[in-house]
Formats: sequence, structure tokens, C-alpha cells
Amino acid sequence: MRKLSIIGIGAGNPDYITVQAIKALETVDAVFLVDKGAEKDDLAKLRREICGRYIKKAYRMVEARDPERDRTPDDYGAAVTAWHDKRASIFEAMIRDELADGQHGAFLVWGDPSLYDSTLRIVDQVAAMKTVAFELDVIPGITSVQALAARHRIALNRIGGPVHITTGRQLAKGMPGDDVVVMLDGECTFKTVKESNVDIYWGAYVGTADEILVAGKLIERSAEIERVRAEARARHGWIMDTYLLRKA
Repeated sequence: MRKLSIIGIGAGNPDYITVQAIKALETVDAVFLVDKGAEKDDLAKLRREICGRYIKKAYRMVEARDPERDRTPDDYGAAVTAWHDKRASIFEAMIRDELADGQHGAFLVWGDPSLYDSTLRIVDQVAAMKTVAFELDVIPGITSVQALAARHRIALNRIGGPVHITTGRQLAKGMPGDDVVVMLDGECTFKTVKESNVDIYWGAYVGTADEILVAGKLIERSAEIERVRAEARARHGWIMDTYLLRKA
């Protein structure tokens, strides 16, 4: 039986790798890498750095090109479903053709596989095809949300209070609570929040050498964050950022 691991590798800092993840990496025969193109080559390099640091045996890096995705669809759900279907076909071929019976393969996932990542859903689609059998193992990782809170030296929740984790697309409909963590916001949707009593704790490339942190009153720091974010994205070709909005 093939073994497949989905390993959370943290928010970009190789030191965020857990002992459990290191133990899993030490046994892999193949690491599956989905290439997102030249503009995100830094992400592939970080994965290779992690493998080079923690895998001490012979292994193969199996690469495939990520299928194109419609970024401005009329129907967001349908576009994502179509993209997942294409990815599932690629994943199935990689596992079937590049992993022999008895071997161990792994997908390395930024942050944690449970939070706004599609790998688990796509691997479930592959299993449902019943064309290749494998045992699945999922290893948690440090999320950008955890790293953000640590770097700003704050707790996400207040005493007895909830924390709402959402996306920029959903934030556009209004703040769903007093403490809101926002991920996947490519449009700086925090600009739509007009309340004067909201603080923001923002971070990009958190935990890495390129880390940028900004905190303060949202109405005072909004324009600065938008500018800094645009400059960083132009400089690197990509950006990963997360932020907490907190009503005072």
C-alpha cells in the first residue's frame, strides 16, 4: 500500500516545522510539488529548503504545473470546483505514476492543511476515483494566524470571547464580530470597514526574513498598509498576508 502524507509546514519559516512533521519528512520517498509559476518561485524554493534541511535520505522531488484558474469569475464556486477537478487529475497521475507500492509520498502545505487550503479536498477527490489506493496521514502545522498573533504579541480572543476567521470576500459584507481574522484578501478589503473604533494587526511574510508588521487604528494605518502591501507584492511578485481586526 502506498502511503501519502499531507504535511503542514508553517508560515514560511523553516523553524516552524514541528517535530512530528520532521519525523514524517525523514521517511518520504517522494515530495510532490505543484509549481505555481515564476512569480511564486520563492514558495517552491522554500519548500526545497525545508526538504534539504530535514530529509536526510534519498528522495525525489516530483513536480507538476498548477492548472490555470479564473481569478475573476462570475460564479466563484463553480470556478473553484473546476480548478479542483483539474488539480485532482494531476494529483492522481503523480501518486499513481511516481509512487510505487510500499513507498511514502508527501504534499507540503503552507500553514496547516485544515485552514483555507484545498489539498485535503483534492486528495479526497483522488481517493474517490478508486484508480490508486493509498493510506492517508495528515500532520498539522503552524498557521499564519498563529504566527501573526505571536509576532504582534497578542491573544486572538478576549476573555470568554469568540474569534471569527474569514476571507476578504466575506469581510466585504461587513465585520461578522468584534475580533475578526482575515485571510485571502487580495483587495485590501479592510478599507471598507469605516468604524473609528477598530484596530488592525497586519502582517505579511510572517516569520520570514521579509516579514512586515503594521498595527494601530485602522482609520490611521489603512492607507499605509495598502501602500506597503502593493510595494512588497511588486518587489517579490507575490504576497501572503493576514490580519486581525479588533473593535476597541
